[in-house]
Amino acid sequence: MKSVGWVLIAGAAFAMSVSAAFAQDAAAGAKVFLKCRACHQIGDNAKNMVGPALTGVVGRPAGVYPDYNYSDANKNSGLTWDEATLKVYLKDPKAKVPGTKMTFPGLSSDADIDNVIAYLKTFPAPAK
Repeated sequence: MKSVGWVLIAGAAFAMSVSAAFAQDAAAGAKVFLKCRACHQIGDNAKNMVGPALTGVVGRPAGVYPDYNYSDANKNSGLTWDEATLKVYLKDPKAKVPGTKMTFPGLSSDADIDNVIAYLKTFPAPAK
């Protein structure tokens, strides 16, 4: 009987971790992204502005979006914008990439960060 109890506990823990992974809310992230729109566009016809276009940013190496003048710090960071890196960067951009041109101080809410990443993921890079 004890082993059945541990299996149930392990199963419940797994289920909670899966639901936490799916807790990202792209619709809520679209609202958070309004803070980003002052400098960034996203979508099929997105253009570089003060910051680079963010279409396809999730999974993209840092500092490579065409025709954007990145800081040396960003170009030479060696980062790839996966979810883990974005979580840290969006919390405090200047701490993650010292010397970045991005003046935004970051998002304080972990939920907002998760949601904006979910929103960014709805705009993958165009197929080549």
